[in-house]
Amino acid sequence: MNLPRYAAVAAVSLAGLLASAGHDLTPARADDSNAGSVKLERLSWSDFQKRIASNTQAKWTVVDAWATNCGPCKENFPHLVELHKKYGSKGLAVVSLSLDDPTDEKAVADAEKFLKEKKATFTNVLLSDDSGDGFDKLNISAIPAVFLYGPDGKEVKRFTMDDPNNQFTYEEVEREVASRLADGKASN
Repeated sequence: MNLPRYAAVAAVSLAGLLASAGHDLTPARADDSNAGSVKLERLSWSDFQKRIASNTQAKWTVVDAWATNCGPCKENFPHLVELHKKYGSKGLAVVSLSLDDPTDEKAVADAEKFLKEKKATFTNVLLSDDSGDGFDKLNISAIPAVFLYGPDGKEVKRFTMDDPNNQFTYEEVEREVASRLADGKASN
């Protein structure tokens, strides 16, 4: 491995991410001055993946895929807010990933309004590019869907509604998060 070249590429990549990032994935802190702000950040699929992979501030990252036209997503969203409140200061980064159509101004406005109503003061992302359907990119057929990423930025667990006979609950997500944070386990 050519370490100087690798370091240079990593530095350029990180600089690009920081320059394009309005919000990082830093876990919540008690003294967080942005604790009350809610923002819906537009990111391409590629930039979203880079952001997750480069997250070095959090021990674990939970990504919740949702949309404003999904009743179960909106009904269960308060569980995501609670995860952030309960575990954000313990090293959990929480990300909501809106799969709303970025070209539909009403859907985007509805998403922003919903996030503010729910006090979603964590990272909120709207896939913004022409990179294809979010469902295909995430390899899911239904939402809500929740993904748990380890400290190395790799997906370690997914909770989906794909199988009608095996629907996840947010209580299962919380148990998994609590377990991973307690023992630092990075593998399945």
